[in-house]
Amino acid sequence: MAWIKPRASGEANNARMDAEQPSRRLDRLLHAAAMPLTRGLSPVSLSLAWADWAWHLALTPGRQMELAAKAASLGADAARVAFGGPADEPTGDADDDPRFRDPAWERWPYSAIRHTFRNQEAWWREAASAPGMTEHHAALTQFFARQWLGMLTPANGLWTNPVVLQDAIDSRGTHLAQGAMHALRDATGQPDPERDAEAARYVVGRDVAATPGDVVFRNQLIELIRYAPQTATVRPEPVVIVPSWIMKYYILDLSPHNSLARYLVQQGHVVYMLSWRNPDEHDRDLSMDDYLRLGVLDALQAVGALHGPARPVHAMGYCLGGTLLAIAAASLAARHGPEGEQRLSPTGVPPLATLTLLAAQTDFAHPGELGLFIDESQVAYLDEITRGPGYLTGPQMAGSFQFLHSRELVWSRAMREYLLGTREPLTDLTAWNADTTRLPARMHHEYLVALYLKNALAAGRYRVGGRAVSLSDLGMPVFLVGTERDHVSPWRSVYQLHRLSDAEITFVLTSGGHNAGIVSEPGHAGRRYRILRREAHGGWVPPEAWTAAATPHDGSWWPAWQQWLAAHSGRAVSKARVPKATSLGPAPGEYVLQRYDD
Repeated sequence: MAWIKPRASGEANNARMDAEQPSRRLDRLLHAAAMPLTRGLSPVSLSLAWADWAWHLALTPGRQMELAAKAASLGADAARVAFGGPADEPTGDADDDPRFRDPAWERWPYSAIRHTFRNQEAWWREAASAPGMTEHHAALTQFFARQWLGMLTPANGLWTNPVVLQDAIDSRGTHLAQGAMHALRDATGQPDPERDAEAARYVVGRDVAATPGDVVFRNQLIELIRYAPQTATVRPEPVVIVPSWIMKYYILDLSPHNSLARYLVQQGHVVYMLSWRNPDEHDRDLSMDDYLRLGVLDALQAVGALHGPARPVHAMGYCLGGTLLAIAAASLAARHGPEGEQRLSPTGVPPLATLTLLAAQTDFAHPGELGLFIDESQVAYLDEITRGPGYLTGPQMAGSFQFLHSRELVWSRAMREYLLGTREPLTDLTAWNADTTRLPARMHHEYLVALYLKNALAAGRYRVGGRAVSLSDLGMPVFLVGTERDHVSPWRSVYQLHRLSDAEITFVLTSGGHNAGIVSEPGHAGRRYRILRREAHGGWVPPEAWTAAATPHDGSWWPAWQQWLAAHSGRAVSKARVPKATSLGPAPGEYVLQRYDD
């Protein structure tokens, strides 16, 4: 059977572009031109949220009186503290905010400035929503109130931050001058010799993405890397890794000391890694089905051709790559179609022995703060931005992520670099984060609509090749990882797979965020995790109850996963029995090196 329809041709797409009405093209070009001012966010969506708040607040005089009384109380409290009196209004412990942890903030007048700001935060937490607002609009107004306060914090000012002011005095202004030079270079795009020297320490293929291996398969969308075995014996079931195509794959193969790929081969696993091609204007019509067929299924077929189609494989997916892998696994596990006919796997695709999903959502009902930027207006706005070039650029996509972490990624960083004159040290992780990729226009639209707007995968309505797939068909053991401070894939959202599938699930909740929680090599100081297995067909346990029952551990979760893989693998065999493969070139291959000046 044909699983996936071929994608539309470039000629057909060009015809559609040529047929675009001049009035529509005017609108599109106008919106695309405004994109840098709005950082890729729909001004209509933001205006509707503001109007929803303003109208509901205007029509509730009782609510206005409550907020006015709250403001008066907080203002009186701030004035009392400014003159050395005690604080009456509890606004939370300022010590939990890293911007105010320095002891200098305990001295007057900075203690009073800090307390006044904390009172402002407390008032806006109360005022940024109004009864009757839609849940989406209320979340948006609360979020942007936090962003506004993050910009106005006294920690960002020279005269209101005692740490910055003392540093300016001690350095006799040299750090301020250095910070001004940093700001000028960033604003004008002039090269920074120190930054360039740091970046030269993280060359792809030499310093990062440096685990030895070969490209053993290539098509128009992926290269498949097989890493060279590093032990005398290896497990017979290969591990196939599907990273997210939003960023380059080597988040999972960073420096040698924190490379997950290297760790696995050192533990006796044969590891394959997908490396996604960085799309250009000719790829505008690549769809989610294309990413499934040319990415996951072609990679599995290539592994099956080498090891034999009957040899089970361990499949692992990270972030959006994990979501796509879950879709593929559900498709492969489905035994009957909607009319009851027998469904067959694509030829040569090996069975999945296990499924591992790292920070990967399958239920997008509560996708976290990233979901704030995704509604019908926002999707339409992004469609207009991508229609011309045929893709969404890495910098355009990065704007939303900066909003999620504006306090750390924008304002605190600006304070350190422009007021203290110290550049953020470049690490392998930050170097990888700057190595952005593009997203084809059609695929980008489809995954936003199907996953975020319609939540089709969780509802059993996501269609592959025209047929709906269901996660309830998953039967293989699942290893599921969430991270405590993940703003992209919140762990409670990741956890929802327990509700969608009756498969055996071993869930791990690890410290850190979306990237740092996954790149958690053994020996990394301060790491911890909780782990608990739910047997197949086990009952539903709410996330809070799971947290209370799960066993806490210090250290990295990697060894626990490796032991789980080994427990679901056959007896180790000599590495000489690893099938030979024609090399298309050494790792890291060609696709990871593709860069564009967007």
